[in-house]
Amino acid sequence: MNKAAVAHPASGGEQDGLPVPRRHWALAAIWIAVTMAVLDSSIANIALPTISAELGASPSSAVWVVNAYQIAIAMLLLSMASLGERVGYRRVYLSGVAVFACAFLGCALAGSLTALAIARFIQGFGSAAIMAMNGALIRHTYPREGLARGIGYNALVVAISSAAGPSVAAGLLAIATWRWLFAVNLPLAIVSIAIGIRALPEARGGATRFDLPSALLNAVTFACVFMIGSDMAHATASLRTAGFAALGTMTGVILVRRGRRDENPLIPLDLIARPALRLSYLSSITAFAAQMIVLVTLPFRFQTGLGLSHVEIGLLITPLAVGTAIAAPIAGRLAGRPSSGPLAGIGMFVVALAFLSIALLPASAGLIPCAVALAIGGMGFGLFQTPNNRIMLTMAPQRRSGAAAGMLATMRIVGQTCGAIVAAAILRIDGTNGALPLFVASTFALVASVFAGARSQVSRMRLED
Repeated sequence: MNKAAVAHPASGGEQDGLPVPRRHWALAAIWIAVTMAVLDSSIANIALPTISAELGASPSSAVWVVNAYQIAIAMLLLSMASLGERVGYRRVYLSGVAVFACAFLGCALAGSLTALAIARFIQGFGSAAIMAMNGALIRHTYPREGLARGIGYNALVVAISSAAGPSVAAGLLAIATWRWLFAVNLPLAIVSIAIGIRALPEARGGATRFDLPSALLNAVTFACVFMIGSDMAHATASLRTAGFAALGTMTGVILVRRGRRDENPLIPLDLIARPALRLSYLSSITAFAAQMIVLVTLPFRFQTGLGLSHVEIGLLITPLAVGTAIAAPIAGRLAGRPSSGPLAGIGMFVVALAFLSIALLPASAGLIPCAVALAIGGMGFGLFQTPNNRIMLTMAPQRRSGAAAGMLATMRIVGQTCGAIVAAAILRIDGTNGALPLFVASTFALVASVFAGARSQVSRMRLED
């Protein structure tokens, strides 16, 4: 890398993006880490049956390899966002990548399911830092006029990584043990850190302190929410679930009360109070819930109704991610234009129609119409995600970039968790071969479209004023 290109760091967010070629190096560091995180989620899910068999664990116990990771992310996302505003986005991001890399080694060397779950929990710490800082770093890397395009390219990287995940996992498992699924990511982490140290912007937000009590309250609250969701999804609700609900409610109330007295609260009440941002958060939750309902239930429908193999199911669902990868950069180019306001709402309306069409397809229609509908739905999601993410990042003050990025990632996790809970409930009620999940997912997508359309109207009125 050219030393001259990285000799002068961004000055605390005052500079409008990074100069070229430093900008390109910074994006390389960001996208390598994002690719690593997305691939890790995909390959861990694919490897669960193999891990369960080799470590002598039951399938229900093996799920904790995924749950431990998700709980850690949910607990720490907003705390990492707040920490980034205090000590700097680059420092938190690179620390997260380093923790992620060390945890990869722990996963690869784990000799029991407990050790693997602990390593995955620690890995969730690193992933939370990466996810919480990703949007803030993108915002400080791109100039303002190119930010929408940058968000679109970031969504493209995520979509390609998601689409490639099952194939990468299947290929590695065909030639090596499951441990290599984790070890193979170590070189990527090292490269991301080496580039990021020299190229990432050194911006930070306006926070003057890190509120440790609020961070602890936040961790307990989100851990309780996740455990309640897990119990509901697995139909194991009990007195323990009620205890989690009581504890989570108490810590959540205390956390909100503390936030009302803070200028830069860990729970960003100042951002939630803005109508356009609030509607964007709601549209993000419902959009990701719709997507997750389909991703969870459609494989069951394909397997029980059509008798497809796991490989065939993976290939059939891939067009959803491919469609997003195609549309996201296009949406990035359109999102910065004054006429692009309705783009997100139109995108989710397309998603709703795509899911509805799959639900109405007769069994004799074959697989191609379903694959085409999923690709169209993916394109609609790409048209939605880029402009919606742009609003969530840019309508927050520059000094609150970390909080804005943290909320963006948190809304995604909340939406996915809600979608998984709804999907599990539908599967218990309607079985694995019905079309009810697709009708429900279509409804969620339509609600997301309404929220996005309302947000577009609010934003337009604000510009007129």
